[in-house]
Amino acid sequence: MREFSSDFRSEFFDLLKWRRDVRHFKTDPIPQDSLTECFEAFRLAPSVGLSEPWRIVRLSTDAARAKAYANFKAENDKALTGYSGDQAKKYADLKLAGMKEAPEQFAIFCDDSTTKGSGLGASTMTEARRYSVVSAIMSFWLIARAHSLGLGWVSILDPEKLCEDLDVPQDWTLVAYLCVGYPEEESLQPELEAKGWEDRSEVLHIIDR
Repeated sequence: MREFSSDFRSEFFDLLKWRRDVRHFKTDPIPQDSLTECFEAFRLAPSVGLSEPWRIVRLSTDAARAKAYANFKAENDKALTGYSGDQAKKYADLKLAGMKEAPEQFAIFCDDSTTKGSGLGASTMTEARRYSVVSAIMSFWLIARAHSLGLGWVSILDPEKLCEDLDVPQDWTLVAYLCVGYPEEESLQPELEAKGWEDRSEVLHIIDR
């Protein structure tokens, strides 16, 4: 059995602590070998039925990024109308995406119609394929952090509009829009907590049955 040292476990927990959702990026380019190694995490990630349903679109043109940012801006403005008073002011002051600065941006999809894996484990829970994509993203996020990179997950988007703008197959479902780059600053504290939006829970609730 492969064993890991207490030093390794300590370093791994440090990695978990320093993994943050980043919105403030430097514009410095990411070395291609670092990016390639990070994406190896997708290949190593678990997937239901070994279906490997993740599909990755790299937004490498100004036109594609402009459409994605316009999508975010429209949805963010719409979201603001759902708040009022002090909460509306707090929301308006939050920087919720690093899409203008991040040197690398990716849209991650789930291929819901993939035949790979022959439906094993997904016939009863079709969403398991999307959970597999999320698992792969988290693996990517951690190895990116180990390369001193930051990742920002943008969810304030109209997924159908993004799918249309990126001209992806109709049976692909958007799971995440990721901004990747070197963070302007680092902190152990989540930015939403630092900005007074929400506090991290101190207690993990586990229910016995």
